[in-house]
Amino acid sequence: MKDILPIVLLVYIIVISVISFILPIVDKQKAKKGKWRIKERTLFLFSALGGSLAMYLSMVFFHHKTKHKSFMIGIPVIFFIQIAIVVTVWFLFYRG
Repeated sequence: MKDILPIVLLVYIIVISVISFILPIVDKQKAKKGKWRIKERTLFLFSALGGSLAMYLSMVFFHHKTKHKSFMIGIPVIFFIQIAIVVTVWFLFYRG
């Protein structure tokens, strides 16, 4: 079980990152066409679930939500909190 955990986590991060990268693109396309929009809390949720870096890169690359301070500050804050959690867990449990 211990050997498979890193693989499961890696697959999870890849999947959540791909979804998080695509969501702002889809939202922008829907906005241009005047159709339904992806809720902002959904974008934040996927960021909080591990896709913050991918979400931020997508937003900046495709110029979506870049004028919203809540996103331009909130997504990086989520990212740095996630990094702090990973470093803390590594330091407490996996440091040799």
